[in-house]
Amino acid sequence: MNDLFPVITDDGLNDLKRRIGVPIVGSLEPWCHEATRDNIRHYAHGIGDDNPLWCDPEYAEESRFGGITALPSFLFSTSRIISGYVGGLPGVHAMWAGADWSWHAPIRRNDEIRTEAYLKDLISHDTRFAGRAIQQIYHVDFYNQRNELLAEADSWCFRTERDTARERGIKYKEVREKGVHQYTKEELEDFYSLYAAEKPRGADPRYWEDVKIGDELPTMPKGPMTVTGFIAYAQGWGGLYIRANRIAWKQIDAHPGLGIVNKFNIPDCPERVHWEEEFARQVGTPGAYDYGPERCSWLTHHLTDWMGDHGFLRKASCKIRRHNPEGDLLVIRGKVTDKRIENGRYLIEIQQEARQQNDELSVLGTGLVELPSRNV
Repeated sequence: MNDLFPVITDDGLNDLKRRIGVPIVGSLEPWCHEATRDNIRHYAHGIGDDNPLWCDPEYAEESRFGGITALPSFLFSTSRIISGYVGGLPGVHAMWAGADWSWHAPIRRNDEIRTEAYLKDLISHDTRFAGRAIQQIYHVDFYNQRNELLAEADSWCFRTERDTARERGIKYKEVREKGVHQYTKEELEDFYSLYAAEKPRGADPRYWEDVKIGDELPTMPKGPMTVTGFIAYAQGWGGLYIRANRIAWKQIDAHPGLGIVNKFNIPDCPERVHWEEEFARQVGTPGAYDYGPERCSWLTHHLTDWMGDHGFLRKASCKIRRHNPEGDLLVIRGKVTDKRIENGRYLIEIQQEARQQNDELSVLGTGLVELPSRNV
């Protein structure tokens, strides 16, 4: 096998281990410093969420919040680290693979977001995708301008060797052999009918007493996956390495490992796996694919649509199980698995999963939702 890309080394791992627990300072500037009306709307629309609680000032003014609030996943746009901006192992691929979130307070319009972060752990795995992989876990705390803790989260990336994934990885062998599926008009109309049927719960309260263990949430479609859709998400979220002209040159000049040459022999960012099929295949995936934080945001969208304006998302987790390349159709399903009263809060626990058109598991999730009670 001819190595085109850098590999994981013991020296590189030892350097990373020395960073565990050390506060990260001087990291890359976030895409959004503030939860402005436009920033919130751009992020929401980037995941296909047009809930008026995030997007319509007149509607939101009549809500219990008295104005626009940000969707929970908006915080991805306020921290590159929670979104997959990893340190160490220069030139080794990083794939965002999951997160555990806890929210403590609403994110209100014009809140100024400040973060604190550190590398939490490194875990070695043997994977079907690329053999040896290093799970790199970060912890991030999110504060507003009043120094109130809004949320906290762990997120992780898997560091993998691109050459090994391409040459030896077996996870997508069958997908690559099948080739491109061209959907019929009937197949697409059947999928689009799910969009026609969905809508957020809105101002109609969903009370804790009315929810039963075993209740199923309405299904939520996402897709069909297109590069256009991936770019729509990047517009609201900001991306990790998307830069132009002088700023792009500065980035690659300062971090040469980011500059992977394209077909013109021009160094370009590794993030182009999300829109450049040829490069995506070079790193072992079946084609250009969706963003990890994007998919996590789809799961929380599923939960916020269900809970309505009177609910509050307390916790959510996301574990990615495969890539969603161009052409995939995704359907998210959820079920209530528990309900309880804890510290005066009326809580509902939900399990989620999303599968693509061939019934392959794409992502697993959980949610903990606080609902209003008829007794309060």
